[in-house]
Amino acid sequence: MEANADPAIVQAEIPFALVQGQPMLALPDDLYIPPDALEIFLEAFEGPLDLLLYLTRRQNIDIVDIPIAEITRQYTGYIEMMTELRLELAAEYLVMAAILAEIKSRLLLPRPPSEDAAEEDDPRAELIRRLQEYERFKQAAEDLDTLPRLERDIAVAAAEGDHDHQPVKLPPEVDLRELLLALKDVMLRAELLAHHRIQGEPLSVRERMARITEALPEEGFLEFTACFDLEEGRLGAVVTFLALLELLRAQLIDLVQQGPYEPIYLRRIGAES
Repeated sequence: MEANADPAIVQAEIPFALVQGQPMLALPDDLYIPPDALEIFLEAFEGPLDLLLYLTRRQNIDIVDIPIAEITRQYTGYIEMMTELRLELAAEYLVMAAILAEIKSRLLLPRPPSEDAAEEDDPRAELIRRLQEYERFKQAAEDLDTLPRLERDIAVAAAEGDHDHQPVKLPPEVDLRELLLALKDVMLRAELLAHHRIQGEPLSVRERMARITEALPEEGFLEFTACFDLEEGRLGAVVTFLALLELLRAQLIDLVQQGPYEPIYLRRIGAES
């Protein structure tokens, strides 16, 4: 920018602010900004140890060899800054400041010559131990936070089910074709034993229904072919088959077959298998 440039032109190029779409080239004369209008948010620390760990990490200082004088100066400077900004200062920060001042004074005091001078404990030892322990727990917390968390990073799908009862395996339904094939097998065997027989009255479907019901066990199954008496011939087989159909229609019995071409069984409705 040239030294003799017109200030008005420079200000017109870069307005101070835009108010309702209009550029402001200068601050109003009656503009008043109160002292507490500006707030500064510093990095939050969870305690004095967290602040000390931050100061050592920022300067790449080895925790085992902490320069107490420099750390104390930075620590007290941070406390003074918090006080000037009117931030709430916890008492534990002041306690740590007193501990740092005590360690610094113990390091500055001359030590009397003695045989055990070399074995005397370092005044920084307790502070170093607490910092190392805090660093381990802080690192462990950060590592745990990076792991996938349930309900935050992972959503588990769940389905409610009835776990009190065992799954029931339902047998396949008996097809009419299977029933007719079984009847055909019975009719073929009845023809082998067919003979002329004179009887006083015809066979009764009702009587055969009662006979089948009595032959059925209370619990368990009765084979389909066991319901037929081959000595009665074709007429007896037809009457027995009609009786079975009537019992099925009245929902008094049920037919069960384990698989295709397997034997057919009868059981009472409601009986335990």
